[in-house]
Amino acid sequence: MTAICALAVLSCGKGTVVVETPAFAKGADISWVSEMEQDGKVFKKQDGTAADILDVLKEVGINAVRLRVWVDPYGGWSGKDDVVRLAGRAAKAGLALMLDFHYSDFFADPSRQGVPAAWADDTGDIAKMAAHVTAHTTEVLQALKDAGVTPAWVQIGNETRNGMLWPAGQLWDTHGDLPDGWAHFIQLYMAGYNAAKAVFPDIKVMPHLDNAYEDNDWWFKKLRAGGGKFDLIALSHYPQAETGMTAARYNTQAADRVNALAATYGVDIIISEVGVKTQADETAAATVLSGFMTAVTATGKCAGVFYWEPEVYGWWKPAVYSDADAIHRYTGKRETWNSYDMGAFTTDGRPSVVMDAFKE
Repeated sequence: MTAICALAVLSCGKGTVVVETPAFAKGADISWVSEMEQDGKVFKKQDGTAADILDVLKEVGINAVRLRVWVDPYGGWSGKDDVVRLAGRAAKAGLALMLDFHYSDFFADPSRQGVPAAWADDTGDIAKMAAHVTAHTTEVLQALKDAGVTPAWVQIGNETRNGMLWPAGQLWDTHGDLPDGWAHFIQLYMAGYNAAKAVFPDIKVMPHLDNAYEDNDWWFKKLRAGGGKFDLIALSHYPQAETGMTAARYNTQAADRVNALAATYGVDIIISEVGVKTQADETAAATVLSGFMTAVTATGKCAGVFYWEPEVYGWWKPAVYSDADAIHRYTGKRETWNSYDMGAFTTDGRPSVVMDAFKE
């Protein structure tokens, strides 16, 4: 694994701020921060001193942030303007940036890959859908460029095991593989890839899958065989969310997969999401995360690890989680959602012992 060269990322009145992309990213996805701050949440350093969230994270070893991008989201959170504002703050703080394009108005993951409402009339036309991907990717990245921010990495899609933008880029359904599923998905993926490279030629572009512990070689083989290009591979890892093995075994298996994928495809692997069950047992969660960091860094093939929304505390949740009508609009189910249970801050807004894994 080699360090990527330094990137000029933010122009300001006093000159150019340069953020060097770390050889190993110790990252955090902090996409909820804007809404949390609006709700009055205060963040503190481990000694209890109130501080900007980015300074708090830097103190515990974080050197990069990840921000998700939605097309037309609830309240504007994780939309283009919110992302550009947060990205600018991260650049000023000297933190490298990963962008995570969902190509949706809400969470895209293995259970849902919702088409943005504004694109819904074009789901039957793969060329038009690809054009939407190109336009959206270009618009967001150009806005960042205009603001003086250069991301180090970009995901094209979020946990796209079964494709993206269903049904246009879906790979299979309950009846089996869909005709042209891979061809259509790869067309959409490459629309994003090419758009990203057009704005930022040196950006590292990657696909993203869930379940880092699984043997995903078949998926990347299909992607590459169909003309899909990637500079890195991004994976998610939630070792305590599974029940088939111990968390320690999931960690070991994920590290083995990192080694295998890197050897097969000649690229480094980045864990763009990790989370542990902090609310259930903080001490055990800290041990699991520390063990995982040790395992993946030992491979020499992991480009970094990003904790997903560590800043959540006090059972905070975004407003959309309490809006049954909105959840129904995005997921087809009329329900409300509980708070995220893997936040890694204490009840008074300080990084918990879980975050010590990033100091090592």
